[in-house]
Amino acid sequence: QQQQQPAAEGLRLLNSITRRKELFVPQSGNRVRWYSCGPTVYDSAHMGHARSYITFDILRSVLQKYFGYDVEYVMNITDLDDKIILRARRAHLFESYAKDNATNAEKVKSDVKAARDELQASIAKETVPEKQEMLKKQLAAIDAALADAKSSTETLLAVGKDALAKVLDKKLGASLSDHSIFTKLTQQFEQEFHEDMAALNVRPPDVLTRVTEYVPQIVAYIERIIANKYAYASNGSVYFDTQAFDSKPQHQYAKLMPEARCDFSALAEGEGELSGTGCSEKRNQSDFALWKASKAGEPAWDSPWGKGRPGWHIECSVMACDVCGDTLDIHTGGIDLKFPHHDNEIAQSEAHYGSSQWVHYFLHSGHLNIDGLKMSKSLKNFITIKDALAKFSARQLRFAFLLHQWHATLDYSDETMTQAVQREKAFNEFFLNIKAALRTLGSAVDKFPKFGKAEMTLNRYLRQAKNAVHAALSDNVDTVATLLALQELMATTNVYLRDAETEKRPPHGMLLQQVAAYITQILDAMGVLPDATDIGFPLGGTTQALEDVVVPKLQAFAETREVIRRLAREMKNSALLAECDRVRDVALPDVGVRLEDKETGPVVKLVDREELKREKQREEEMKAAKKREKEEQAQKRAEQEAAKLAQSRIPPSEMFKGRKEYSKLDAQGIPTHDEKGEELSKSSRKKLEKEYKAQEKLYNDAKAASGAT
Repeated sequence: QQQQQPAAEGLRLLNSITRRKELFVPQSGNRVRWYSCGPTVYDSAHMGHARSYITFDILRSVLQKYFGYDVEYVMNITDLDDKIILRARRAHLFESYAKDNATNAEKVKSDVKAARDELQASIAKETVPEKQEMLKKQLAAIDAALADAKSSTETLLAVGKDALAKVLDKKLGASLSDHSIFTKLTQQFEQEFHEDMAALNVRPPDVLTRVTEYVPQIVAYIERIIANKYAYASNGSVYFDTQAFDSKPQHQYAKLMPEARCDFSALAEGEGELSGTGCSEKRNQSDFALWKASKAGEPAWDSPWGKGRPGWHIECSVMACDVCGDTLDIHTGGIDLKFPHHDNEIAQSEAHYGSSQWVHYFLHSGHLNIDGLKMSKSLKNFITIKDALAKFSARQLRFAFLLHQWHATLDYSDETMTQAVQREKAFNEFFLNIKAALRTLGSAVDKFPKFGKAEMTLNRYLRQAKNAVHAALSDNVDTVATLLALQELMATTNVYLRDAETEKRPPHGMLLQQVAAYITQILDAMGVLPDATDIGFPLGGTTQALEDVVVPKLQAFAETREVIRRLAREMKNSALLAECDRVRDVALPDVGVRLEDKETGPVVKLVDREELKREKQREEEMKAAKKREKEEQAQKRAEQEAAKLAQSRIPPSEMFKGRKEYSKLDAQGIPTHDEKGEELSKSSRKKLEKEYKAQEKLYNDAKAASGAT
């Protein structure tokens, strides 16, 4: 295990409250009370979620495993929200409608037409371009299905689902009162979320909270804010009084983003789609709901203000304070939550406790773009975590995040993932080479040859790398610089191994072990390894002991195969050589074994079977891409040659005839006046004469070549 580094050595974190890097000093010695905003579980988790949760898992892992902090990590599940209410109602109503009308083709067609008209009307009212574009695509799909006489009822229901569900909710949503309609949806997507996090090797929180389990505490929390004169009841709802809060010298509303405090569109979005404008109920336009009076069709709980439900922002304050107490060391969330969500959290928590600082360090993960653009369903660049994991491993995705500063924008693209895959492969190959080198050393005595000049140099680089890594991780957990330091240490070690092989001297086994173990420990500290191993990456359930047992047997097989290859070459037996190649290229990779034929003898490496398949797939894709590029280049050359041939057949006197931009030509056929009848300038005339001479040469050369043949 990596030697723990004391906090006194200077971990600095970028604090969103002050917008600068600050020395990290927890309030209670080594204990860190940390709350992180969790997902709103109304849909499948996407790569935007992964940006936050992988990032915070990296930070949490570094603070625990490298700096040795005792972290209590708390995360919530938002299982009560306007989006959830709408999605659950619509899903329930559409499911019932589809079941009841599966054989009623005429009714479905009529209802889809009506929903289509409502959809068209909503497009004109939509002000967000991306949403408008998405609605237009829905409309086009419905129109195409309605226009096709062969469209089945099933097809119409599929393309009209969203539009029809919205209409059904408008008509019948208020009639729903069963809470199980909402929990069915949230439990489904919460389960998916946990599965996605496990697949990404993101560790679960120490404490998980759900809004629906905290309603009594939320009511009590709001009552205290009202008693402190920072909130007021209005028509069964309760609103936070931003002006009353801001008027006190010890308080400041919108600490994180004071420049956004008058962004009323963001404030309205934070209130939720079911809230309406609500301005008539508020004292100030910037006031926000702590408690919402429930309307028909919405889940409701008893409260001193009547039947209602919690507002969005209050939930995090209550759950964080219930578990962590009246103050937090660290609060984390996506940068898009800064305002109004996190600013409102701060205000209501400080209003509740009468304090001036609820959170000491607010850390925000950067945005995630897809190929340089904001992720959006309308742009068809919406990538779920499952989609990403179908193409890349969890470790490769984590390397992509480690190659970017945690607070900066991450562009998820082919280029980014190519770099991540290459970086992972470099580390994996390094570990496999170290293991192979260590296996060549026999007894324990063989691992301790003379500590010569080469060993002194490598040992010095190891110490320098440790210093560089510590400086990088202490500087706002700079994983980019950390990976660079590890990469330089690997490169130096590879040179040491190459020189030892060239000079035919045994490498220093214990020094190699120390280098590889250190790199492994730092990768583990950044969460790259789901489980601690001695050296390198785990092998999909196999253990180090199993590797020690299996590899010597595989090595014996490889050496026997090498003898067969040598005899086959002497006998010129191509069939036997081909079979030896098939064993190396097909049979062994299928069971997770890589066999490398080297001049010094065969080398056996155990690797993840799925990763080998992905490597092979990437190689085939690269070959196919190169083939396509070669074919495209050949086609382009052929088109250019054809165009050149066609051009060479045009006499220079004809080349400008019929072109609209010229109204008069001279005796040679060179333009003298433009389309308006005005004489061309000398420079324009000179340029055209140059084109004429070039065409004249092309034409004469082609004519001569034709005559010669």
